[in-house]
Amino acid sequence: MSDPEHTLPDRVRRAFRAHDSFTPAGEATWTFETTAFDATVTAEPTPEDDPRIRYDVVVRVPTLSAVTAEHVADVVEDGWTETFERRVVDVGGVTRGDHTFDPTVERADEEIVVRLSVTDLNERRGVDDAGALVDFVEGTYVQGVIPGYEYTAPVDSLISSARQQGGGGPF
Repeated sequence: MSDPEHTLPDRVRRAFRAHDSFTPAGEATWTFETTAFDATVTAEPTPEDDPRIRYDVVVRVPTLSAVTAEHVADVVEDGWTETFERRVVDVGGVTRGDHTFDPTVERADEEIVVRLSVTDLNERRGVDDAGALVDFVEGTYVQGVIPGYEYTAPVDSLISSARQQGGGGPF
């Protein structure tokens, strides 16, 4: 039985259902479907008498060497990862709400896990902001792709899509 004080309000579930990018993945977890990466958002009420909802965003992206057909030197991989981390933690200004972020970035083998949270009273804005955070991580990743490598899925399709949207310039 769930704790009534920590039960997710129906208004939050409705906001996720109304957003085109999310599909349910559990009682209070949704998958963000419009990214090439594994991205989930878990919503939970804040403690006590605070009516706001906390949206925990987790985005898993591959390391550079995990999506290239050829070997990537360790020094390049490490530099790329450090640059990605510096860029992705500079998340200010991508959300509709006025939020302070404390993102974390962890590297494990061939994966980088980015965690961000947003808390909001307005459920639609909170869901939109959670989606904007996922989009920001994806965009930051694509910005950091290094020309000259042959990329594999999902990065090859991201590059192709970016090229089409940008007018087909060279990469």
